[in-house]
Amino acid sequence: MTDTRPQTLPPPPPSGGAPLTHVETTGEAADRVGLTVGSSRHRLWTFPLVAVSFLVLACIAVFAVLPSDWVAEEYNARVDEMQPAPYARVPASAQPVTDRIAVGQIDDVAPQYPPEGDFYFVTITEPSQSILSWLVGRNDPAIQFLTEEAKYGFQTPQQRRTFALEQMRTSEQVAQFVALQRLGYDVELVLGDVLIQDMVCLVPSEDGLECLEWSPSDEVLDPGDRILEVDGEPIDGVEDLSRLLEGLEPGDTVPMLIERPGDGEIEVDVELTSSPEEPDRTIVGFYPFDTRRVELPFELDIDTGTIGGPSAGLAFTLTLIDELSEGELTGGGRVAVTGTIELDGSVGAIGGLRQKASAVAQTGVELFIVPASQSDEDIEAARESGGDGLTIVPVATLDEALEVLAEYGGDPIPAVAS
Repeated sequence: MTDTRPQTLPPPPPSGGAPLTHVETTGEAADRVGLTVGSSRHRLWTFPLVAVSFLVLACIAVFAVLPSDWVAEEYNARVDEMQPAPYARVPASAQPVTDRIAVGQIDDVAPQYPPEGDFYFVTITEPSQSILSWLVGRNDPAIQFLTEEAKYGFQTPQQRRTFALEQMRTSEQVAQFVALQRLGYDVELVLGDVLIQDMVCLVPSEDGLECLEWSPSDEVLDPGDRILEVDGEPIDGVEDLSRLLEGLEPGDTVPMLIERPGDGEIEVDVELTSSPEEPDRTIVGFYPFDTRRVELPFELDIDTGTIGGPSAGLAFTLTLIDELSEGELTGGGRVAVTGTIELDGSVGAIGGLRQKASAVAQTGVELFIVPASQSDEDIEAARESGGDGLTIVPVATLDEALEVLAEYGGDPIPAVAS
């Protein structure tokens, strides 16, 4: 017969008695005891597991400190070789533009329509990387590892800062001009400072990746220099500089007063040269920034803060139009935008598109307007980085951007404001 009597563990030993070290049990009771009473064989595994855990934690800590260029490499086409990659271009943030725009008292000049929706501009960053971040991000489409040259080029930190801020200021000015002109307001561009963006290369290499001979002015002028006077005469813009060079020939030397970031005002003698595109034209030998400024019929300010570069130009333009016209360009929702804006309303390419797509997707915005001038590879990488929840639409002009917004539920604007 089957024993149906309940099986129980023996009672504990009397107080002061010997501890229970072994119990004869059968069936389920035996299984329960096996779970609660450890064995020396099991305890032997404890020390190796703890040691391995500490070793893994130590490796993570070390990898988080060691720079990524110990293991990461990227191709440098200029020198045709792989080089260490200590930096990475990664997503930063997507932020509403409306919070950064301040419009003065314009009641007597233009109506204002605070929008309910928001346009978002997008930023990226390029921080140093560790071996750990390389291990984690090397297969992430939103992360691009960079060589020293890819991040910094050949400019000094002061030059890079000057250029980035100047590009942003120019972008802000052009955005104001294009937006208000599109709405039918009277706006005018005025001349700005003569600021050197780059020097002219007279003889490039066959592959175009290097300059074999720079203009003679490269000996005394640098990108970032601001030209204040030519032969003792103050200049008010690039057009004024051309006037002062009339009658001079290649090889002539001209005294100039310049302002160099970090060094202040400096007097230099500049040798003129011929334009590589127009041999009969005498030039100083540099490419200037477009530093023209816009004169508005009312007070308007865009707080660019420490943002550098021109890639928020289209976002600024659309936000200003939305602020100063009836209806909702966004349809009351949120739309991310990136791309430069030119005086003719064309939209220019930008860098870091895949990282920006990732930043937009993380914000939860579902529509991202980007420049059509980006390469097919860039746009495809952005779509992969942004995921299925983000719709990316390329545009070539401001008018195309307005058409896209209307297709996605935005209100159209009149050709000219009444």
